[in-house]
Amino acid sequence: MSVELTGEQLKLAETQLTRYLPRSLQVYSVLVLRNRVRSDPIKVYVDRWPEFSIIVCKPQYEQKGDLFKDMTVFANDEAILEEIIRKSSVIDWTRYLCLAMNLHHMEIFKAVASEKDVPSQNVAVCHMMILEDISQLPAIDSSGISLSSLDESHLDLVNQTWKFGKDEVAVRMIRNMIANFPSCCVVDAERKPVSWILTYATCAMGMLYTLPEHRGKGYAKVLISTLAKRLHAQGYPVYCFIEEENLVSYRLFKNQGFTEDPSYREVWSVINNF
Repeated sequence: MSVELTGEQLKLAETQLTRYLPRSLQVYSVLVLRNRVRSDPIKVYVDRWPEFSIIVCKPQYEQKGDLFKDMTVFANDEAILEEIIRKSSVIDWTRYLCLAMNLHHMEIFKAVASEKDVPSQNVAVCHMMILEDISQLPAIDSSGISLSSLDESHLDLVNQTWKFGKDEVAVRMIRNMIANFPSCCVVDAERKPVSWILTYATCAMGMLYTLPEHRGKGYAKVLISTLAKRLHAQGYPVYCFIEEENLVSYRLFKNQGFTEDPSYREVWSVINNF
């Protein structure tokens, strides 16, 4: 990658990515947050400027917990993408990396990893579900439900119930999410969260979870609707990623008015997995 974007270039890149929505949505959303919210630093690279074919958002790795930070990629030229993956110093093949991109591009990445004799593994293939019209949210009765936002005292609870958490490695990422991005939770009479949803650094809604003893009460629908309205009011895209095998969540978000491009999948792949 030859150009690192700074300042006004980042804002212009955000605007340019709107041409390629929804397929550019994840990288676009990273820039939306990067240009508006203080959070962990990222570096943004393009193959050329101002007209670019490839854009990479690269998080800064400083501590062990940063392993959960994803490098996000948008490409509209696979030949240039392959050259960058093969030759660019943006990808450090000597260390752990989690890369998020269009599933159609992942074969290029895996082929180069194989050539370099570096282990790679897909950890998630997801539907990208988008709420294009906030008015599509169904009316929900939330009377009697107490809502709040998560704070740092809830870190361990969220970490222990997240599929990829359960140890200290994810705590740094979840702390960043709670501190910098919108979250919503249902609390009990003692003001303890019993159901919650967060916003990732890519602006995607996620980590939706309800404690088993509180399921079947409609909390997830209330949380999705509340957070979607909050994100929309702040000018953020409203979308999420649902793993292909998670049919329950897929139906839940679809029933809330979220739609997808059936031909599109986003994939997360790791190298140097350990």
